[in-house]
Amino acid sequence: MARTPLYTRRPVLAGVLRQLPLTAVLVVVAVGLLMVTAGNWRRGLVVVGLALVGAGVLRMLLPVRRLGFLAVRSTTTDVVLTTSAGLTLALVALAIPQG
Repeated sequence: MARTPLYTRRPVLAGVLRQLPLTAVLVVVAVGLLMVTAGNWRRGLVVVGLALVGAGVLRMLLPVRRLGFLAVRSTTTDVVLTTSAGLTLALVALAIPQG
């Protein structure tokens, strides 16, 4: 006997589970921004950059039905844009000399 899908049995739970990758990325970004606010801007921006790289990796590895709002455009476009933005942010933060 086949069970009915989760999105018909518990639509709210299915919606929350679908947004977990985006939620994980946003939590890491929030941690990075808190580090920036606390005065450790270089480390905080590197954390935000790595969160964007992680978003690109999640977009590349997970199927579309599991991504939720992390999937915006085509897979190639999302992966290239988020990964390059994350790497650029992290590298620029590391390249600025300490004053």
